[in-house]
Amino acid sequence: MLHLITGGSASGKSLYGERMAAEAGGRLLCYLATMRPWGEEGQARVQRHRQQRAGKGFHTIEVYHSLDLAELPAESRENMVILLECMSNLTANELFEKGGTDEEIRERIRRGIHYLEACARDVIVITNEVFSDGILYEPETMRYIRLLGQVNQELAQSADRVTEVVYGIAVQVKPDGGNIR
Repeated sequence: MLHLITGGSASGKSLYGERMAAEAGGRLLCYLATMRPWGEEGQARVQRHRQQRAGKGFHTIEVYHSLDLAELPAESRENMVILLECMSNLTANELFEKGGTDEEIRERIRRGIHYLEACARDVIVITNEVFSDGILYEPETMRYIRLLGQVNQELAQSADRVTEVVYGIAVQVKPDGGNIR
């Protein structure tokens, strides 16, 4: 099952995603961390997330791009649950570190998600809602926002479930197997 979880900054989506992963019942919980800890703020954020999931049984793997090359533990698909935290960072890394056209970047991300789905019974993807502030940014940032929007739309279309977390409240946007109208 592919479950996309979205929400604004500090909405509670990470805690919700961790809870969903733990409740999925897999023998192995893999946490794919995509944020490069640049600077003090980035390092503090990574440390906060590590503390948040401490003792919850997650096996953390840092993977900044090229998900299809991630070295996952040898475990049967039926026993593994993957939590990808988060698509926003992964998309930025794919764009600014790996580069390429928008289609090439989306294809790398698609290939990576398919790889994760082949390796795990449940894949939970956290992403950010960064599209509603109404501010015009520099062209490079606008390209990132547009690209992330396209990636999120594709994920939502293919996901079995889509949840938006608002102020710590999970709102089912696309219940299991539902269609977006």
